[in-house]
Amino acid sequence: MSSLSTPIPARMRGLNRAEICDVNFTEFVQSWDGRTCEPPDADAPVLEGSALDARGFLELFESQLVSRHLDLMARVLRVQNKVFYTIGSSGHEGNAMVARATRHTDPAFLHYRSGGFMAERFRKLPGMDPAMDSALSFAASKDDPASGGRHKVWGSKPLWVLPQTSTIASHLPKALGTAIAIEAGRRLGHQLPIPDDSITICSFGDASSNHATAQTAFNAAAWTAYQKLPAPVLFVCEDNGIGISVKTPSGWIARNFSRRADLDYFAADGLDLANGYADVQRAVDHCRTTRRPTFLHLRTTRIMGHAGTDFEIEWRSLEELCAVEATDPLLRSAAIALESGLMSRDEVLELYERTRKRCFAAAEAADRRPKLEALADVIAPLAPYSPDKVMAEAERADYQERRLEVFGGEAKLPENLPPRHMAIQINQALHETFAKYPEALLFGEDVAQKGGVYTVTKGLQKAFGPRRVFNTLLDETMILGMAQGFANVGMLPIPEIQYLAYFHNACDQIRGEAASLQFFSNNQYANPMVVRIAGLGYQRGFGGHFHNDNSITALRDIPGLVVGCPSRGDDAVTMLRTLTALAKVDGRVSVFLEPIALYMTKDLHESGDGGWLTDYPAPGEAMVIGEGRVYPPESLGGAGADVGDGRDGLVIFTYGNGVPMSLRAARSIGKTHGWGVRVVDICWLVPLNDDWIVDQARGARRIIIVDEGRQSAGVGEGIITAIAEGGLGDIPFERVVGTDTYTPLAGAAFLVIPREEDIVEAAGRLAGAH
Repeated sequence: MSSLSTPIPARMRGLNRAEICDVNFTEFVQSWDGRTCEPPDADAPVLEGSALDARGFLELFESQLVSRHLDLMARVLRVQNKVFYTIGSSGHEGNAMVARATRHTDPAFLHYRSGGFMAERFRKLPGMDPAMDSALSFAASKDDPASGGRHKVWGSKPLWVLPQTSTIASHLPKALGTAIAIEAGRRLGHQLPIPDDSITICSFGDASSNHATAQTAFNAAAWTAYQKLPAPVLFVCEDNGIGISVKTPSGWIARNFSRRADLDYFAADGLDLANGYADVQRAVDHCRTTRRPTFLHLRTTRIMGHAGTDFEIEWRSLEELCAVEATDPLLRSAAIALESGLMSRDEVLELYERTRKRCFAAAEAADRRPKLEALADVIAPLAPYSPDKVMAEAERADYQERRLEVFGGEAKLPENLPPRHMAIQINQALHETFAKYPEALLFGEDVAQKGGVYTVTKGLQKAFGPRRVFNTLLDETMILGMAQGFANVGMLPIPEIQYLAYFHNACDQIRGEAASLQFFSNNQYANPMVVRIAGLGYQRGFGGHFHNDNSITALRDIPGLVVGCPSRGDDAVTMLRTLTALAKVDGRVSVFLEPIALYMTKDLHESGDGGWLTDYPAPGEAMVIGEGRVYPPESLGGAGADVGDGRDGLVIFTYGNGVPMSLRAARSIGKTHGWGVRVVDICWLVPLNDDWIVDQARGARRIIIVDEGRQSAGVGEGIITAIAEGGLGDIPFERVVGTDTYTPLAGAAFLVIPREEDIVEAAGRLAGAH
């Protein structure tokens, strides 16, 4: 008969391996007839020759049992809709050794089979209950201290376990980034929130080690160590030999990692606490003392299937399943307890059943706790925004002494210089940002000595040193992973992605990791950063798709992200001030999308008019998120007719390169049709401020949306939707938008993106329709 608390239906008997593993443990202990020693003292080795003392073994064994019974509980209560997650840790309970050998202040980014690790780490601080905290997460309770019921995650703010969802290697870059940040922050004199000699722990499965994102992290770790730069990350590969149903070739992990230069390899038996602990401790000590990236190959097994829905008997032979279940680490731990004399058979079984009752009681209690039942509660931590505080921080100008020093005196302050183009204004804004925030860092490809491909970061390294402005390896995934690492230890990263097209291969570091952290940690953790990306089209004599990428949709699809896109230099400055303030105040992730073709643009209507040069905004000026710039009819030199009742003849909504194009087109449209034309630069692409857009559209007789992105899922669709849902859907409109295609080379590029004459022609169609 099953010892599970709820009987399993007869139709499931012979299929449910959780029941069999549960019975196996009881029968193994009941039938124990091996030798038994005199029980050792608490501080003596649990078995002769073991580096693990008796006290440590008993605590690890208890942690293993908590992990196992959480798994068993989940399998039973899932069918009752009291639990919503069944990917278990059974067979991986030996990872509790890693938790014991490390500190609770060592940031941990964990594999989803980390129940043993968590149960043991809970011992590091008094008054914490791994069974109850975990049960609340399994039950998706609003009271879950890790995620507030948003996902079953292993996480804890006081224990420095940053919540992960079902990650497939995507957490490795940010774990390495955090390790690098610990050392970089210490060298910069930054006050770290953890001890200076902390290490970062990152666990994952053998199958995940083959993922491109994992290989990115391993390569970057070795690249860092090769240059003698500290990177104290402990990569823990929990090798159970299988990924869902795909087996890892025998010996592959050892062959692939044991001989990698600058990635120091250790192996430990995660199935045997007495035998494996010394090797785990050696790996941890090596990482902490050498500050080098360390790879711990931890032998594990996987029993009870990948998840509750994985009936292995359907695709694995019974003989194979029985052989795997015979390697259950809890059987070995029970044997150690019995052989060492620490526990009798009755004591082992009593602890086993007591732990079961504890976990089931916690689960039943968690089921009675409140759930997330309102949309507002669900999304509350997704995008925290304190507009008044953000603007106060953006306008804060109490760093003028440092600012004078950076720019070289009053006469050289940027606001005292002649009007400049956008590239120079952004450069000056970055200098200002570094003067305001000593914790700010800027890094990416070619940003240091060269000053970036377009010289936007020129002089920053000279002014602030190579520890704050530095080049990285050519790997956007690692650039964004490193940014998360620096954010994790309280710094303000400003990573640069050289071109928008280069962002797409690393998108998940923002979509799945950085921008999701506040949501999945219930706003306990955040990744404050401003990601600078050069992009969009209209470069002449350069590039094709990879340097003229107008695919903005990938950015618009990321929940919680803020995307700003300036069209002129002064707006770039005020927007950067606001975005850095947003990172500091609300911990938000933002993208500053810089239109390359406007970097050096000086003129607006004709050569030499200087119409696109701007003055540098005075300290304390900032732009409110969601509110852009409006060019009224009287500022455009148009005829101003057709507005006798105070309404605009035409409103053009646009952004980026579309702004100067629309301003030029507006002059022509005004003269041709006699309309008053108002051009609205929305500036903020994500999220769109629907109310502000509707306010700008109110009173218009006609509307044109100029969207240099692609036709499908572009910004223009959002503008149209906002206007229609705002009750103004009867206003005639035209959309001038890019084509759903990749950007070709040379002059052909201008056939697939909006042109000035396209805007004029759209106005003609509106005139002809009425």
